[in-house]
Amino acid sequence: MEFYLVWLQNHLLGVGSLLVTAILIYHYVIERDSGIKLSKRYRNAIFEAQSKIFLNATQHLISGDKNQAIREFLNAVDLNRETVETYFALGGLFRSNGEIDKAIGIHRSLIARENISETVRVHALHELAVDFDAGGFVEKAIETYLDVLKINPDQITVVQALCRIYENIEDWDQAFKYRVMLSKISSSGQEETIAHILVQKAKSMMAQGKFAECDEELCDAFRHAPSVSAKILRLKLMLIRGEIESAKSQLVDILNEHSEFVSFLFLTLGEEFQAEHQAQENYSVCLNLIWEFFLTLDEKNIVDSPSVVLSRIRLLKEMGRLQEAYVRLHEWMISSKNINEGLQIEYIKLLIDLGKIDQAVASMGQMLESMNRSQTRHFCQQCGYNSDEIFWRCPQCYQWETIQFRWKV
Repeated sequence: MEFYLVWLQNHLLGVGSLLVTAILIYHYVIERDSGIKLSKRYRNAIFEAQSKIFLNATQHLISGDKNQAIREFLNAVDLNRETVETYFALGGLFRSNGEIDKAIGIHRSLIARENISETVRVHALHELAVDFDAGGFVEKAIETYLDVLKINPDQITVVQALCRIYENIEDWDQAFKYRVMLSKISSSGQEETIAHILVQKAKSMMAQGKFAECDEELCDAFRHAPSVSAKILRLKLMLIRGEIESAKSQLVDILNEHSEFVSFLFLTLGEEFQAEHQAQENYSVCLNLIWEFFLTLDEKNIVDSPSVVLSRIRLLKEMGRLQEAYVRLHEWMISSKNINEGLQIEYIKLLIDLGKIDQAVASMGQMLESMNRSQTRHFCQQCGYNSDEIFWRCPQCYQWETIQFRWKV
């Protein structure tokens, strides 16, 4: 099954051409039955010529020769300029070939026609929006997608495209608006994605020092879905307000349920925000208190997590407490049965920092014998995108919270 899906993706344009050929056959039958005043021999000649052209175009597409396929489609247009399906096929082929300006020209010419149905005109307008989108003309793409929605507000693919664009340019207000719209016209759940967008809005408010507005956005996010990012940002808001005990409880909750995201927690708590100098100092004091609390946690399901162990060691190193970091990691490596690559490398770095060169060399040799190399620290479980950077939303498939971790330093 997977083989057929891959084949279909690689030969999508070829399959599309076959579909267009089928449409032409349909039009031919309709024209024949409706009594168009053309001789049977002439109609048959046109149909046979078009069929041959589309067959040739399909063969060129399957073989990967897009330029020759384009020439065949142009021949089809010269033969019968009234067949709009040919224009759509040609426009899509130009777009996939990177010739955006030609695709735009074809779809604009269709829109300008007087003798086409409203359905065809809307289809051409949609294709024009996709052209602008593919060409990186963001403002024109948005404007054209919105024109399509004015005519047909229930086009799911258009709303999805607007969601993607607004999320890409980080216009979170508009992204929220169209995700809500998508939730009303689509059967797929949007609650978690909406929650993530609200967290992004909350982050923006926090960065500007608008903590009350940040809290409102977070509360709204929790009403949609209790995402990890929302919990982490709420922890930071508690620290800003000096609510240490609440922050401790929130930290334990995050580590119990989502210990693999502890590195995200470090990044979020370290991000800057606007506030008065005294408020910044108070936050630093509270942050140090929560880190000390983190280092003293002894709940087994938390301290046995490799991500928690690694984060603790790195925190101790940042504090300059190298010997304590070494003792903790050494004890953990002796007692643990499964030692991941990240902790092994961190252990070797500590040995070097402490001047234990011989021990570091011995540990390096042991690690090389069993090392399972990985290209990046993280990858997307949806599409396989690889990155050393942490991402809540995959830059490739645009899905939220699909990140998976590899233990690489």
